Amino acid sequence: MILPFQRPPKSLTSAFAMAALFAAAPALHAQASLKEEPEWTESSVIPPTAFNTAALQPFEVMRDSALSYGIDPGSLTVGEDSVVRFVMVARSSSGALNVLYQGIRCATAETKTYARLSDKGTWNTSPNAAWQELSFRGPTRPAMMLARQGVCDGKAVMGPPQKILSALKTGVADRYR
Repeated sequence: MILPFQRPPKSLTSAFAMAALFAAAPALHAQASLKEEPEWTESSVIPPTAFNTAALQPFEVMRDSALSYGIDPGSLTVGEDSVVRFVMVARSSSGALNVLYQGIRCATAETKTYARLSDKGTWNTSPNAAWQELSFRGPTRPAMMLARQGVCDGKAVMGPPQKILSALKTGVADRYR
């Protein structure tokens, strides 16, 4: 029995302290989580002045497709914003080219087309282009397949450009989850 103005036993004091700690833990964790992740900011982007369609690193988008796909290894970069940027080329069996400057953000499973090469050889930039969810269907399929084959390792970038190119060459598949 505890008398008024008497100090409670140590075990009771410890129990109260532990209960207070457990009650405050979720709020402290939420506060710490908010501070750990700064708001993401995309780096400024300028399409490359030159690229090479003769030495493309191929990747498969769809079996038995009339189009073959590849990226220019010299254009592959990993930005400070963790966006992997590259020139992607889709070539038809007749030799026609569709050239895009794109980015993949592994953390959010999104892609963005920054520019398209015109028939005059200049970039048509898309300053208001929005990030689109990677998908196995529709226009983001090539970027999705590229992400799975070596650009992304789960929600993280596979590594520097050399490691990404190595993964694409060795056929690392289904890495994006």
